[in-house]
Amino acid sequence: MDDFISLDKFLSTPYRQEIELQQINHEAGFSTLRLRIREIKRFTIFEIDRETAQHWGKALTDWAKTQEQGASKSAG
Repeated sequence: MDDFISLDKFLSTPYRQEIELQQINHEAGFSTLRLRIREIKRFTIFEIDRETAQHWGKALTDWAKTQEQGASKSAG
């Protein structure tokens, strides 16, 4: 039987989607990351491997950095 480990759960703004991250340890001997996004009654579920998580994480971090720079330029 696969083992599920809850890693994080939070609300996204401004639309208040509930995001949950779980590590799935599969009986076959590998792990995946499950991203579960809830919007009212609708669910979107991604199950990704380590390489995809690294790529996606870098893209998110890169984008967030540009927003920080843009926010400080707008404030100044």
